[in-house]
Formats: sequence, C-alpha cells, structure tokens
Amino acid sequence: MKLETLVLILVCVIAGMVATFWLTAMLLAAFQVPFAALALLPAALVGYILYRVVAERVGNAEEDHYDGMNH
Repeated sequence: MKLETLVLILVCVIAGMVATFWLTAMLLAAFQVPFAALALLPAALVGYILYRVVAERVGNAEEDHYDGMNH
C-alpha cells in the first residue's frame, strides 16, 4: 500500500472520529445528558460494527473454504 493511501485513510478515519465526537457532544449538551454517557455511543457503534463483521463472516458461504474437505 502506498504511503499516500495510508495517510489518506488515516486522515479520513480521524476526521470521522472528530466529527462523531463533536456531533455526540452537541447532542448530549442539547439534551443535558451526563458526560459519562458520551463514551457509550462510540462503544455502541464499535459493538455494532463488530457484530456486523462477525455476522457477515459466519453467514457467508464463500468464507467457508474448508467445510467440504475430508479429513
């Protein structure tokens, strides 16, 4: 992978994290939610992404390369 591509990916990920944090902070300030709840939203997002990745890996027949092999 080229260095420029890696840097672009990192910049996009960091920008997304900053935007998510800022939007979450604005929403929590508008609804007067305790600051500790700020950590729950990104944690829930990470949990959802992990769930989707695992569900895709388990349910995808193309990922089961060794199921038809005789041992």
